[in-house]
Amino acid sequence: MTATQNPERTDARTVTLSIDAMGGDRGPSAVIDGLALSAEKNPDIRFVVHGPAAELEQLIARKRGLAERCIVRDAAGVVSMEDKPSQVMRHGKGTSMFSAIDAVRNGEADVCVSCGNTGALMALSMVRLRKLPGVNRPAIAVLWPSRNPMGFNVMLDVGADIRADEEDLLQYALMGASYARNGLDLARPRIGLLNVGTEEHKGRAEMKAAHDLIEANADAGNYDFVGFVEGGDIPSDKVDVIVTDGFTGNIALKTGEGTASLIRSLLKEAFEYSFLSKIAALLALTSLKRLQKRIDPRRVNGGVFLGLNGTVVKSHGSADSTGVSAAVKLAFQLAQSGFTNKLAARVASAATLAQDARNINDN
Repeated sequence: MTATQNPERTDARTVTLSIDAMGGDRGPSAVIDGLALSAEKNPDIRFVVHGPAAELEQLIARKRGLAERCIVRDAAGVVSMEDKPSQVMRHGKGTSMFSAIDAVRNGEADVCVSCGNTGALMALSMVRLRKLPGVNRPAIAVLWPSRNPMGFNVMLDVGADIRADEEDLLQYALMGASYARNGLDLARPRIGLLNVGTEEHKGRAEMKAAHDLIEANADAGNYDFVGFVEGGDIPSDKVDVIVTDGFTGNIALKTGEGTASLIRSLLKEAFEYSFLSKIAALLALTSLKRLQKRIDPRRVNGGVFLGLNGTVVKSHGSADSTGVSAAVKLAFQLAQSGFTNKLAARVASAATLAQDARNINDN
């Protein structure tokens, strides 16, 4: 296909995703491999792939049947992990990241997926897509492996902004509830506010104010508020959505990823220690593979930018083909659910609720 053609939408179920093929640690080959995995599993996905056309067309041609599902949009520039968001804002127009976001802005694609620089991606997304009316600070939401029946919890914010006051945290609760309804099919999600303890007297002043705001708006927001939760509750079945500021959330996320990596390394060392332990590993192979799948961060790869006029999924920069495929799957599910429009309605409700709360406090 040429770069001037538009994505073909064969029916109402078909979803077109805009893919930034550059910027990831493993290069465009890992991204294309991930697209091929997703294309094999789902015939309803189409892609607009952004990056150097000659290189991408060669990689895509190696994957059977993928070229018919892709449009390559030539973009010579690449946003590196070292680039500052302010630099990208000024000089990023010719990059694959800018082009991928603009495809969503122009209505050519439903969701943008990128493995690139998180700060630059958020900055460009805010400029090109704009924040939804009433949103003060967008948030990044991730899926976290948990003991819940669906296998995951939602946590936000995990790094969009290190600050968040009580009204921001209320918006995060409402956006997180909308994400859980559309991403995890939960009719009435349980919301928890991350704190240093579960007692109501603990935490900073804005945490106590946020607690009261989120609790007061539970019925209007169609969620159940379980109150303060602690770090140990993040993977539990006590809660479906964990609300926190971006500073705390990002530290928790990176700690969880590091812990999962440590567990895998320690298990490998333990089962390679002796001949008998190797036999034990062989006997437990099926269970070990099941455990590895449950704690593999690649399979829950994809942070969703919430609060924008368009959906953006941020894949981990070091994602391999499995991780990219997971991010694409998440983007596809959100697009099919009409998530952007539903989230806009939820954010509008959040703005009304926050204003009502201010009026009550003023009186």
